Amino acid sequence: MTDHAETFRRLHEDGLLLLANAWDAGSARLIESLGARAVATTSAGVAWAQGYADGDQLPVERLYATVASIARAIRVPLSVDAEGGYSDDPVAVGATVARLGALGAVGINIEDGAGEPDALCAKIEQIKRACAQAGVELFVNARTDVYLRGLAPEGERVAMTLERARRYRDAGADGLFVPGLKDRGQIGDVVTGTPLPLNLLARVGLPAAEELQTLGVRRLSAGSDLAETMFGRTAELAAGFFRDGDSAPLSAGAMPYGKINALFGER
Repeated sequence: MTDHAETFRRLHEDGLLLLANAWDAGSARLIESLGARAVATTSAGVAWAQGYADGDQLPVERLYATVASIARAIRVPLSVDAEGGYSDDPVAVGATVARLGALGAVGINIEDGAGEPDALCAKIEQIKRACAQAGVELFVNARTDVYLRGLAPEGERVAMTLERARRYRDAGADGLFVPGLKDRGQIGDVVTGTPLPLNLLARVGLPAAEELQTLGVRRLSAGSDLAETMFGRTAELAAGFFRDGDSAPLSAGAMPYGKINALFGER
């Protein structure tokens, strides 16, 4: 586990780490097989796969079971989207995240959402304290929703983001995740304004990966897009089958059974 933790931390030091977010052990293993250097989860996809809405609705025991199953299935570092920590109590959040580390995670995302930065600072501090006590090393990626939720006017978003980045770093954060940030100039301002490696969320209109790397971005996440596309494609195929009973479209573009099954053989 220590090797994975060190590897994951180094992946943020140079170049651009691409994360195609998984939602269960099967999707994680598939993504790993395609050459992923690390696997990260999407909280939305994990919740939907378990039959719950996104937004801290997933029972934490279900999250533990999902993380344990993914850690068993892959051999690369695993980072877990822990949403807001599934509690408003910083001590409870610290205990939850330390448990995720014990189950095999070497990184987490933890978000401020619509809340005040004080709350996330307290959670990060407790996460670091609980992990130290448990002997768990975790890369804490602090997500701020300044852009995603429009928490400040356009011209003030960089300043608010950097102020939160400073506070989250002081609390112990190792990385900064700013979903919704797409403007080249503002990306550059955030990169130069904080020593934390910057993580962006894939979105239409975002500069190409090569340019993001040149700008100094260190991590690009697919987020829930793969899970959303999977749901959309399944809905399309199932609706067509219910409509006319045609078998042919069901296997169009399918990955062969044997190839899928081989992903989960003895490793």
